[in-house]
Amino acid sequence: MLTDFSGYLIFAVAIALTLALIIYAPTRDFSRLFTFTNYSGFGDPVVWPKTDLTTVFLLGLLLPIYTITGYDACAHVSEETVNAQRSVPRSIISSTLWSGLFGYIMLCAFVIAIPDMNEAAKTGFGVFFYVLNKVIPSGLREILYVGVFVSQFLCGLATVTSASRMIFAFARDGGFPSFLKVIDKNYRTPVAAIWTAGIISILFTLYAPVYTTIVTICVIFLFLSYAMPIAAGYLAYGKSWTTMGPWDIGTAFKAVSIAVMLAICFIFYIGIQPPNDKALWVTLGFFALLVVVWFGLERNRFTGPPTGESIAARQAAIKDAENALSNK
Repeated sequence: MLTDFSGYLIFAVAIALTLALIIYAPTRDFSRLFTFTNYSGFGDPVVWPKTDLTTVFLLGLLLPIYTITGYDACAHVSEETVNAQRSVPRSIISSTLWSGLFGYIMLCAFVIAIPDMNEAAKTGFGVFFYVLNKVIPSGLREILYVGVFVSQFLCGLATVTSASRMIFAFARDGGFPSFLKVIDKNYRTPVAAIWTAGIISILFTLYAPVYTTIVTICVIFLFLSYAMPIAAGYLAYGKSWTTMGPWDIGTAFKAVSIAVMLAICFIFYIGIQPPNDKALWVTLGFFALLVVVWFGLERNRFTGPPTGESIAARQAAIKDAENALSNK
């Protein structure tokens, strides 16, 4: 119920904000959408350090790239999805297309509504509030602020939920310590996994207090997580992996895989440019940690995801647990 409510609320707030910006925009100067001005090193606080226009443009792409990464939520719930082999890929493609379209329309509306580009650039990270305070009438503006705040809170809640679910799933399959897979009998949720996701998120923001750095690190790790199965599929295609799913693109798979992996390498390169230098050290640190943990501890212990009889045994255990809870 909360998930449905948050989805409709975010969609409604996004539409209301876009319409308000279009209706109350002091100008209809559409040439702004095709005019590029280098504002790097400008504003208080400075968003991007002084650099060339191409680098600023690419750094700015990291923000919309991050916003469309939500399509992996389709994969998170694939275990509970009917006809997942078709429904999940279809949902991934449609969510990417629709979020890209609506996101672009909102950004266009915001740029057109800016009263003065130079004055807006001076506000740095405060440009959103500058525009709304200058353009949107009082009353409606406060309603939109509340809607945006609640939407952001629900997005954060969904992120923690998604992360805790993955922590639980890895623990359930033996990849993480077993206490993380324990389900609370009263709340019927993996409490330890939820608290772990929340605490790690807070510690992360303490290490990288700059919003752009947080976004960049999230983008890098999300797309690296997408790249790893694509790379594995590229190596296994035609060898151990001979049967594709319903969404089969045939021999074009290898060419698409190479293009995707190159794009992800490019995203990584852009993501570690100033002022996001910390992203490089976080990425290298995690890779070093993963190498040590895998070769030092997990390689001989972790047998991989459950298959065959272990899946049947797990399904029986889940059914027994559900029956035990429903009888209380």
